[in-house]
Amino acid sequence: MLISLIVIFIIAYVAIALEHPLKINKAAPALIGAGLLWTIYALSVSDAHLVGEQLGESVMATAQIVFFLMGAMTIVEVVDAHNGFDIITRRIATTRLSSLMWLVGFVTFSLSAILDNLTTTIVMISLMRKLLGKHEDRLFFAGIIVIAANSGGAWSPIGDVTTTMLWIGGQITSIAIIKGVLLPSLASLIVPLAITAYLLRGRPVIAPGHVHGETQSHASMFARNLVFFTGLGILVAVPAFKTVTHLPPFMGILFGLGILWLVADLVHRNRDNDSKTHLTLVHALSKIDMGSLVFFIGILLSVATLEHTNILTSLAQWLDHSLGRQDLIVMLIGIASAVVDNVPLVAASMGMYSLAEYPTNHFLWEFLAYCSGTGGSILIIGSAAGVAAMGLEKIHFFWYFKNISGLALVGYFAGAGVYLVQYQLLH
Repeated sequence: MLISLIVIFIIAYVAIALEHPLKINKAAPALIGAGLLWTIYALSVSDAHLVGEQLGESVMATAQIVFFLMGAMTIVEVVDAHNGFDIITRRIATTRLSSLMWLVGFVTFSLSAILDNLTTTIVMISLMRKLLGKHEDRLFFAGIIVIAANSGGAWSPIGDVTTTMLWIGGQITSIAIIKGVLLPSLASLIVPLAITAYLLRGRPVIAPGHVHGETQSHASMFARNLVFFTGLGILVAVPAFKTVTHLPPFMGILFGLGILWLVADLVHRNRDNDSKTHLTLVHALSKIDMGSLVFFIGILLSVATLEHTNILTSLAQWLDHSLGRQDLIVMLIGIASAVVDNVPLVAASMGMYSLAEYPTNHFLWEFLAYCSGTGGSILIIGSAAGVAAMGLEKIHFFWYFKNISGLALVGYFAGAGVYLVQYQLLH
């Protein structure tokens, strides 16, 4: 049974990694893998009640992450429908590419920590289309945006899916991850940012000949500002909600979603249905990336079978005996996340190492949050932000590998070094 489970998981994993060459959405192999793995496990174990209980536990843990992401993505969509992000993007203006690079890098880094790296990448690349006329310039900016978005998401409990998974799973707390990973994440951004800004020094910003068409929200200035600050406030307040109530984060985000829904309906209550349809929460729900949510369900349930059959525990013991150093193991996991999706890697790591042996805020979990979050920048297919940039700016895999991967790798090791030195000094 164990060999068949491992083989099926590897095949599903390879299909997920080769999503673009195969032209098959990664949700399909994730769901098929989950179905096959649980079926084989159920048929191989005589205790059906035990399997049912384990499946129930896995579904509950998976649902918490999916509900949280669904709520956060819906809030971001409704803010975007009101052109709320223009409040930030319209304030970015400079005549030098190097200055713009620094500005864009830090705005992306900060925005990613509050929202998420995927949404931030989409917003910032859309902004670059309005500010930069040369496609070559936009490609370099897109590469830095990917690095900055992943670095910004790594240190925030709501900034990256993998950090959110660790936070919801109880491996890290919000204050500890911010204190522990903020400086390493900054280092992973500043190093590639400094190199790129130096290469672009002296070059002027060449504005586009025309502004790309924008979708007009037809929302009033009051409605735009109210929805933006309400949505932003809800996202920022979720960690505080968890700390005060000790309820899971998904409860806070759903509570906030209800508040934003009420606010949006009240502010548009006097408009006719046709003019307000695209501003409603119902419309926002129809625009969220359900494919990604279904993928998370499939891959997390797939990993759960490996956890319940103790395959992951055995792998952890083998790595400990072979390498013997947690820092090397975690750095390898981070580099591996550049090749394959970091969600299943982190999910597997959470199953490999128990909270009893590695308690909340242990070195392992904090360093894993940094490495899995920033390691995905090394290749363009290694993160959701990279895949989004690839589609938006038509970036070729080998162009990114030649021009951006080296910068991301240097930044990754710089941040890892900062974390290790910081940990030694503080512990």
